[in-house]
Amino acid sequence: MNITLSPTTNTTHIDHKKINATSKEIKTFYDEATEDYTFWSQDFNMHFGYFSFGKTNLFLRDTMLNEMNSQVLKRLELSSSKQLVADLGCGMGGTMRHFLHRHSLLCMIGVTLSDFQVAEGNKLLKKYPAVIVKEDFRNTSIETNSVDGAIAIESFCHTGHNIKTLKEAHRILKPSKRLIIGDAFLKKSPDQLCFGSSYSYKKLCEKWSLEGLGVIQEVEENLKKIGFSKVSVEDISPRVAPSVFHVPFAIPLFLLKKILKREPIKKQSWDNLKASFYALTSGLHMKDFGYYLITAEK
Repeated sequence: MNITLSPTTNTTHIDHKKINATSKEIKTFYDEATEDYTFWSQDFNMHFGYFSFGKTNLFLRDTMLNEMNSQVLKRLELSSSKQLVADLGCGMGGTMRHFLHRHSLLCMIGVTLSDFQVAEGNKLLKKYPAVIVKEDFRNTSIETNSVDGAIAIESFCHTGHNIKTLKEAHRILKPSKRLIIGDAFLKKSPDQLCFGSSYSYKKLCEKWSLEGLGVIQEVEENLKKIGFSKVSVEDISPRVAPSVFHVPFAIPLFLLKKILKREPIKKQSWDNLKASFYALTSGLHMKDFGYYLITAEK
């Protein structure tokens, strides 16, 4: 199993068709906002959760966030032998650590543009056969046909789930291996959204430095077009909703904590908090937005 790792050097305009987020803006967002996620998740899970009766607690957010990790891991269908998995947009490596706890022969590589996440995430991964590198997941140094699985949990949205991003994931996967995407998607094109949905969508993309959400039908078609032989799309919005509804409670508590400690609130922290609110308002427009798990087999 070979993999070549070579770290590379790397005013949001909004319209109805595309939100342009540069690599610099995405990097700045995560460099400055990552520490805020400790309030969202003690395990550094930088995503929403998956509610499962008997496994998760509605009032304990990390149980749902970690269950999302478990659901993604299950869909990879990894063998019990030595495996290599790539986390494309890995954050602080929360999902990576969850996987590594549960698969004794697993090795992982995480990709992020954030210097902060590379430095701090690798500290948390010291005891594991894993590494986080500073690379763009649209153009990695991972060898072709080299990984036994690839995941992207709420990361490909930063590139609008575009076809270049999907092609790179296809390139690095071994034949018959799987890509799992967990993310929010549009159910129709941006110019067909109602006024409320359109406003929430624009603000969500602006504050979270997203290039835009992919339209689920188009993303499914693109995955098939680039060579994935089997594509399964699951709408898990009802499972994700309980963790999304933590947002209106988490935001005031976060602000109160900052105020009591007399800590300044950075602009990016404000943007992060506002984006979380717009994620909630977007989720209420169920005819326009959905949260999906996509399984694509090469």
